[in-house]
Amino acid sequence: METVNTISFPGLGLEFTISNVAFHIFSHPIYWYALIILFGFGLAALFVGLTAKKRNVKTENIIDIGIYGLFVGIICARIYYVIFAWDEFAGDPMGVFRIWEGGLAIYGGIIGAVITAVIYCRIKKLNTLNVFDVCAPGLLIGQAVGRFGNFVNAEVYGRATSLPWGMSINGAQPVHPLFIYESLWNIIGLIVILLFRDKKKADGQVFFFYIAWYSFGRFFLEGMRPSQYILYMIPDVLAASQVVAVIGVIAGIAGMIIVQKRKKYHKA
Repeated sequence: METVNTISFPGLGLEFTISNVAFHIFSHPIYWYALIILFGFGLAALFVGLTAKKRNVKTENIIDIGIYGLFVGIICARIYYVIFAWDEFAGDPMGVFRIWEGGLAIYGGIIGAVITAVIYCRIKKLNTLNVFDVCAPGLLIGQAVGRFGNFVNAEVYGRATSLPWGMSINGAQPVHPLFIYESLWNIIGLIVILLFRDKKKADGQVFFFYIAWYSFGRFFLEGMRPSQYILYMIPDVLAASQVVAVIGVIAGIAGMIIVQKRKKYHKA
C-alpha cells in the first residue's frame, strides 16, 4: 500500500514529502525500502569482492555467500519479527507472508546470514573465521545504507526530543531519528575495522569485534524506542533485542579473546 509522509527536521529547517513507492511496473509498486536494501547489499558485496583476494578469499565465494545469505537472511529476519510480534498476526496468519508490508528484524537477518556462511564455508572447506573477517566490513556497509529504508517508511524512531536534529513525522512532536544514529554507529564501526583489521592477532577477531560493536550500540538504541514499537521478551521491562545485544557483546568480546589464545596455543 502506498503511503506518503511529510518528514521534517524543524531545528534544521529541512522538510521532505516522501512516498514509500519509488515507481510501478505494470501497476505493481516497487518500494523504496526494497531498493535501498538492495543498493546497500550491492555496495557491500562490491566492497567485499574487491578486497577479498588480498585476504585469500575468492571473489566467487563471496558472491555465493552474499546471494545465499541475502535470501536466508530475509527469511530469518521475518521469522524473528513474527515470533516476537505474534499479536500482529494472530488474527491474520497469512499476513506472515506479506513481507512487503514491513516487519523485518535485523538480528534475525544477521543470524540467518551467519548460519548460511558457516554451512557454505564447511562445504567448500574454507577458513570460516577468515571469510567472516573479510565479510564484516560489508555487513556494516549494508546496515548503514539499509537503515535509510526506515527513513522513507517513516519508521525506527525514538522518544520525543527537543534536540536540534529532532525528526517530526506529519507534523507530530519531534523524536530521535534512531535510523540515523544506527547508521552513524555502523559507519564509525566500519572506519575502526578498516583501520585495524590488518593488525588482527588471529582470524575471527574482526568479525567478533563487529558483533560486539554492533550489539553494544543496538542495546542503547533499542532502549530509546517508544514502548509500542519494542518487541518485548518481558512486557514493558526487557526488549528481546536488548537481550540478544547483551549476548552479542559478551560473545563478541569472548570470541576475540578465545581465537587469539587458540592461535597462541597452536604456535606453542
